[in-house]
Amino acid sequence: MKLRTTLRERRRQVIYLVPNLFTTGNLFCGLYAIFAVFSANYMKAAVAILVALIFDMLDGSAARWTKTTSRFGVEYDSLADLVSFGVAPGVLIYAWALSGYGFLAEAVVFAFVGCGALRLARYNVMTGTVDNRYFQGLPIPAAASILATLVLMDHHILRLGLEVTPPVTLGVVFALAFLMVSTIKYTKFKGMKLVAGEGFMYLVWALLIIMLVAAAPQIALLVLFAGYALSGIVMMVVGWARRGLRKGAPAERASGEAKDTE
Repeated sequence: MKLRTTLRERRRQVIYLVPNLFTTGNLFCGLYAIFAVFSANYMKAAVAILVALIFDMLDGSAARWTKTTSRFGVEYDSLADLVSFGVAPGVLIYAWALSGYGFLAEAVVFAFVGCGALRLARYNVMTGTVDNRYFQGLPIPAAASILATLVLMDHHILRLGLEVTPPVTLGVVFALAFLMVSTIKYTKFKGMKLVAGEGFMYLVWALLIIMLVAAAPQIALLVLFAGYALSGIVMMVVGWARRGLRKGAPAERASGEAKDTE
């Protein structure tokens, strides 16, 4: 009986270890990205940040599948995310395009890292108290992935040059910092529920996305991440428009009734 209990406890410890191992992989990739920047290997740094994103998705999925979500795991994941998706992309983007802009570049990069830290802290505090279907503000992994794919896209395809790249990068970094601490809602794909009969269409879209990423990874990934960042803004504008139409409808009805009574 004792042996069986001991084996069960060890098995449970191993199961709890799996998500944290993925988180450790995430942290390692972030640190590796920083080392790669020091060696001026910006492409390796960008790829390492994207690999960190994969580990970040795996650790959350593993915790949910094994039902081993814990407060320790949440805090450890946030610390790893700050390194991999805050500090690492900040260092990368500064060394790659902004080092010649002095204090302005330092301030914008600090804004990105600082807003990322605030975003993570807010998420941890508000977990369980907000709508589980949406993130409040752009998730920091998505923001970091946009910067990483921007570096890859410019190296392989765009080649904007020294005159265009820095100002464009400054604008993108500042916009991402703002989106992270905004109250704009972003869809949580893990919270989406498939409606009966729609599974086949989701499978088709998934296959198309995989094909696009395989055919032109730099373009496809940048479009996907940038599209996600813009989706929250589009949904917000659509929501405003719908509310405006709803408010206008009662007023039109009231004016129509007044004319009828005359």
